[in-house]
Amino acid sequence: MPKDAIIPRQKRHRLTTRLWHWTNALCLMVLLMSGLTIFNAHPRLYWGEYGANDDYAWMAVGSSQTMGYLRLGELRIETTGFLGNWQDSQGRTQKWAFPGWATIPSSYSLADGRRWHFFFAWIFSFGLGFFMLRSLWSRHIQRDLHMRREEWRPSHLWRSFRNHTSLRAIRQSAGEDYNSIQKLSYIGVIFILLPLMIFTGLTMSPAMDANWPFLTDLLGGRQSARSLHFITAFLLVLFFLIHMAMVLLSGPFRQIGAMISGGERMEPSL
Repeated sequence: MPKDAIIPRQKRHRLTTRLWHWTNALCLMVLLMSGLTIFNAHPRLYWGEYGANDDYAWMAVGSSQTMGYLRLGELRIETTGFLGNWQDSQGRTQKWAFPGWATIPSSYSLADGRRWHFFFAWIFSFGLGFFMLRSLWSRHIQRDLHMRREEWRPSHLWRSFRNHTSLRAIRQSAGEDYNSIQKLSYIGVIFILLPLMIFTGLTMSPAMDANWPFLTDLLGGRQSARSLHFITAFLLVLFFLIHMAMVLLSGPFRQIGAMISGGERMEPSL
């Protein structure tokens, strides 16, 4: 390539993508923390239409006078000091499922938690809908997330997975196009997990349940919708932790700067 050849560049992240990314990050943080406040009102999960204290819960956070615990099926894990039984900033023992530093508000208030949750749920829902429409219009999804036929081959997926877990490859990947594992992850989050959060949330709404009762039937009952809502939230937290680890390993200042300014992506010269 000639030394004076001009290498075309373009923004790595479009403005709509960046705006949605930061709005989405804020909404999900508030939704998670206010959701934990709502969960504290009844820290048990069931399958089916109904669930109460005397019914079997597949997951529960509980406490005794001196111990907190998390129960998954028949497995019981002690969580004293973190879940179920913990001390607040004044040294007082509290028995809410999740501690105050993880909830909005930090003191237990189901009414305030619901207000925070529902307000940011609307922002989150409209933001996701706008992002999907804008991404289809700008061809962001077709251009950056489309899986080509060869990318579905097991050998290609395995090679992409190994590269994605290699520290050297992670550090060299900043600014490059998404690999197959990244594409599948983003497709799963944007088109499966996030819509499922909205759908299960609507299913639990008393107003929606009264007008569209078939929603609970589709998910196997109101309590099943609540369980799926919680499981989806856990998967989103797991995705966030992996995402942040990748950002830190590949160069946090460069990655965060690109998501603020748009960054640049080098295109092959003609």
